[in-house]
Amino acid sequence: MSGAVVAVSSSGEYTFTKPNRDSVTLLAGLGVEGDVHAGVTVKHRSRVAQDPTQPNLRQVHLMHEELFAELGEAGFTVKAGDLGENITTKGIDLLALPVGTLLRIGDEAVVELTGLRNPCLQIDGFAGGLLKEVVGRDEAGNVVRRAGVMSVVKLGGVVRPGDVIRVELPAGPHRPLDRV
Repeated sequence: MSGAVVAVSSSGEYTFTKPNRDSVTLLAGLGVEGDVHAGVTVKHRSRVAQDPTQPNLRQVHLMHEELFAELGEAGFTVKAGDLGENITTKGIDLLALPVGTLLRIGDEAVVELTGLRNPCLQIDGFAGGLLKEVVGRDEAGNVVRRAGVMSVVKLGGVVRPGDVIRVELPAGPHRPLDRV
């Protein structure tokens, strides 16, 4: 299974939207070089407020470009970086992958999936009503999160739009991604 990088984005400040870049450099055990969310311990403000010593399982945020088309059908205009992701992908069903999946990106970089992004109310500040489009419930009443996946950097390297992403599933049994 493989896909591709559509865009890469980062911001050195706490901003909801992250500007697109020509490339980003992933640093093993830290995240995206120069990004406000890079670090060994949590950097998301809500998580820091709870316990600043927690390990950072949200070093790199990936989101599938296919979601933007779905949101467009619901009347929302969203493009790469708008929802704060670092790597926008295409061709991979990120949400269906299990915990521990390795994504080999480009020639060097490897990230390991840790869980699903759990978006907060800031997303409605970007576009009113968007939160209910990316977090909802299925027929059984289970919460369904569609706002991308979180990962940690296992091997660093430069990531650029157009890079191939190769998926390596962990040994079974597989555990589905949950919010992290």
